[in-house]
Amino acid sequence: MPVVNSSSYKVRGLFRNRHVNTIYPAFFRRVDGVAYERERISTPDKDFLDLDWSVEGHDKLVIVLHGLEGSADRPYIRGMARYFNERGWDALGVNFRGCSGEPNWALRSYHIGETADLQHIIAHALGTGRYRHVGLIGFSLGGNVVLKYLGEGNEYPKELVGGVAFSVPCDVLSANTEIDKLYNWQYRQRFLVTLNDKMKEKAARFPGRIKLPARMPRNFIDFDDQFTAPIHGFRDAEDYWVSSSSIHFIPSIRHPALLVNAKDDSFLSESCYPWELAEGHRAFHLEVPNWGGHVGFVTRSKDGQYWTERRAYEFLRDSLPH
Repeated sequence: MPVVNSSSYKVRGLFRNRHVNTIYPAFFRRVDGVAYERERISTPDKDFLDLDWSVEGHDKLVIVLHGLEGSADRPYIRGMARYFNERGWDALGVNFRGCSGEPNWALRSYHIGETADLQHIIAHALGTGRYRHVGLIGFSLGGNVVLKYLGEGNEYPKELVGGVAFSVPCDVLSANTEIDKLYNWQYRQRFLVTLNDKMKEKAARFPGRIKLPARMPRNFIDFDDQFTAPIHGFRDAEDYWVSSSSIHFIPSIRHPALLVNAKDDSFLSESCYPWELAEGHRAFHLEVPNWGGHVGFVTRSKDGQYWTERRAYEFLRDSLPH
């Protein structure tokens, strides 16, 4: 029964406040010791993806995906790369389209259910001929992409070990009800500032293909109705959310997968904790720490390492073929 009944993540004091745990690492965590080398690869639709490699000459690779409006430069990605590098893995930090510091060339962008780019990245990494094993790690939006990819029933490469996902709104429809609540206002507005700016930039580059409203969206249903859904071929926001929710793909996962969602995550609805799916599953594991916030999991340690890094490493290490 792959439910982790007692999580090893513990925290004291102020970090038991979910908002403190969410906000602190985003603003105050610094990760040294990672030297990225950027590679730009072409996509089949003549766009590009920027990949940040941290290569130490190992034969195992971890591919790490960021959350909404993040990048491979975020501390939680850098920290993961450093931790794995020190334990015999190369690391690849993915920048989703338009998230590397330069607008992508195509009208389309990235979204919470986009797995074709991940599939392309995995094929590219394996095409180097350097890796015998590949693991996947995703945070929030990136975690949903990882779980959805693992459950889509693709022809997976033999090198694929499994995946770990943190803070995932795996039932996107109900999670959007949560993020619309007043106590999430600061997060919602922060996301929408950059998302709206990107749509303004795209509207200028693609005249006639994006219609800007008199007032730019102030919530995700308006943004996804206005922009994400029509640009990416969905009927509307609800169609996009339902089609993209990894919870519908979890039953089909066959590679080892771990979902870690903190009980106090203010972004997540009750259905984002799929207990019943995990209890009857042979490959999918669910762990629900009491604390952690959203992509927080602050850890006090002398070496600056976070619990998320140790947990992801242990799971993927134990999933390697023997």
